[in-house]
Amino acid sequence: MPAYIVAEIEVTNPTEYERYRPLAGASVARFGGKFLVRGGAAELLEGTPEPQRLVVIEFADAAAAHRWYDSPEYQEALKIRQSASRGRVLLVEG
Repeated sequence: MPAYIVAEIEVTNPTEYERYRPLAGASVARFGGKFLVRGGAAELLEGTPEPQRLVVIEFADAAAAHRWYDSPEYQEALKIRQSASRGRVLLVEG
């Protein structure tokens, strides 16, 4: 069953965040992931707060998503993201 990483991110340091993007993209590709949404325009239809940046990544299954997230490659990139943004990341099966 496919699994999706859904991230809602507020970038607090755009310059530093730009260092994260190519590292994250390369690691997603290495683990067979595919970006479905990567920071495009979002329109809030219900609830709060207004999202700043949304990312959706598709993986073959939850195990593949965990292999990516837990990988040394992504963990290095994650340190940069966490220093340059705040937000939350979910793993959703579907």
